[in-house]
Amino acid sequence: MPKERQVPQILDAALVRAWCALSLDALGRAREEIDAINVYPVADGDTGTNLYLTLESAAQAVEAAFAGHEPELPSAAQAARAMAHGALIGARGNSGTILAQLLRGMAEVLAAEDARDTADDPVGPARAAGDARALRRALRRAAESAYEAVAHPVEGTVLTVATAAADGAAGAADDCRSVVRAAYRSARTALEATPRQLAVLGRAGVVDAGGRGLVAVLGALVEACTGERPAPALPGPSGAAGSPGPLGSAEPVEQVGSVESVESVESVEECEDGVGGPAYEVIYLLEATDPAVERLRARLDGLGDSLVVVGGDGLWNVHVHVDDAGAAVEAGVEAGRPYRIRITHFGAGDAHTARGGDARPVREPAQRAIVAVVPGEGLAGLYGEAGATTVLARPGEPPASGELVQAIRRAHAREVVLLPNDAELRHTAAAAAEQARTEGVRVALIPTRSAVQGIAALAVHEPGRRFDEDVVSMTSAAGATRYAELAVAERQSWTTAGICQAGDVLGLIDGDVAVIGATPGPDATDTLVETAVTVLDRMLAAGGEMVTLVLGDEVPDRVADLLERHVRDAHLAVDTVVYRGGRHAALLLVGVE
Repeated sequence: MPKERQVPQILDAALVRAWCALSLDALGRAREEIDAINVYPVADGDTGTNLYLTLESAAQAVEAAFAGHEPELPSAAQAARAMAHGALIGARGNSGTILAQLLRGMAEVLAAEDARDTADDPVGPARAAGDARALRRALRRAAESAYEAVAHPVEGTVLTVATAAADGAAGAADDCRSVVRAAYRSARTALEATPRQLAVLGRAGVVDAGGRGLVAVLGALVEACTGERPAPALPGPSGAAGSPGPLGSAEPVEQVGSVESVESVESVEECEDGVGGPAYEVIYLLEATDPAVERLRARLDGLGDSLVVVGGDGLWNVHVHVDDAGAAVEAGVEAGRPYRIRITHFGAGDAHTARGGDARPVREPAQRAIVAVVPGEGLAGLYGEAGATTVLARPGEPPASGELVQAIRRAHAREVVLLPNDAELRHTAAAAAEQARTEGVRVALIPTRSAVQGIAALAVHEPGRRFDEDVVSMTSAAGATRYAELAVAERQSWTTAGICQAGDVLGLIDGDVAVIGATPGPDATDTLVETAVTVLDRMLAAGGEMVTLVLGDEVPDRVADLLERHVRDAHLAVDTVVYRGGRHAALLLVGVE
């Protein structure tokens, strides 16, 4: 069922949670566009991916904070601190590191707000005005702390956009909606001006990629506060023929079955910051004292450029571009305890960790592999028998991009076809595919929305074919498969088929509620069968040759027998195949090819 969201009326943990989730979704939609306009400080085409991975870590931390406080709710400050901490430990690249510091700056202000007494006016005008003032201070502190974290701030970047957001918020009325709308408008205006402030952007005809990401995050804050997604930003000046517009559209076109990584804008010649720069990007988390970090800043500043050190309270995230990666790591060892060390060679097709010296023999990779997300242990076995490497998705626990990247590594192949099998995972899977490509793996993402579409794709998979031909065939098979699911409504809700009550059996076709069955009585099997029959008849009305049924653990075999008999009697020349989804699977999945 589509998730419902209440718009928080005050600056509380629910608003922080909604903002974090909406930011992740916004960066997922804009990821490819941001990657494509990434020309500063290094034209490596990964800013959108890095921002997405950073926010994904933040979102996981926020959800953990809510789970840790059950049955109570965390405070706004606790949720904001979790968001900032998650971003800090998961920060990727220059842009992700700066975003983590922006979030930390906001969290510092919201933590101070915890002491404000709102008991006399918990949701009234005084509370609303206080929340608005807190948001203004939070946006200002975010911009200031980001400038402090960057060794040599440059205008025309995300720093400029952050400052503009704070300036815009400063003149807004005393309510949160006015504050966030003003911040967003000012940030968008500042973003459009970045090509005139930074020569490398002007020559490429694009806006700053990090700033574009921040505008997406601020747009998500507007949506969290108002319930309305801001109108897409209008394209600004674009000087490069054929290059992406500076702001692009709100919904980039999804490239089904794409087998190559996103191409970045042409390298900018004679770029004072891009050509002849350091060879390595070094990132690590560091446990160290404030004085030790100050000494580390000075040392790393002499070793390279793009130095950003964010954090505090004994935990820091260090990012720098250098020619001597070993010296950058050694400096961290002298300052404290570095870990999660990541060293990326610009211009190399892979990424290394500090363990790169392991001399163990490496087995030869396979030519091609399938990696699939499956919602049930029975399906994991089915996919595994077909040769796929699987990632198990448990209810309420969708896999993160890091899990998908690890699965791609486990597959150990030169070419990988990735099947997310869930519409909600499309951004996560795209980020994982892009990350794997930086490690030299050729990845094709087929945006399957259900496990039954993945089964159809697997059925036509032929490892001996050319990669492109195999991907096209699998994509066609998945696209020709309509999918449905039976689920139980958790609460009363409006749906596309009318109002459902808690406990009703729902039939979803292609992701939308199409049938509302009755609440199951003493024999729940009858209700399941009646709803499933209605769903099958609607799907087969448009034709079909094969029906796939995947039953959850709690569904008796009699349901499959009755549905098979109905298809045989009511729809001539249509075959039926039945599988068991196992634990964690949906009540019933239906595929019609």
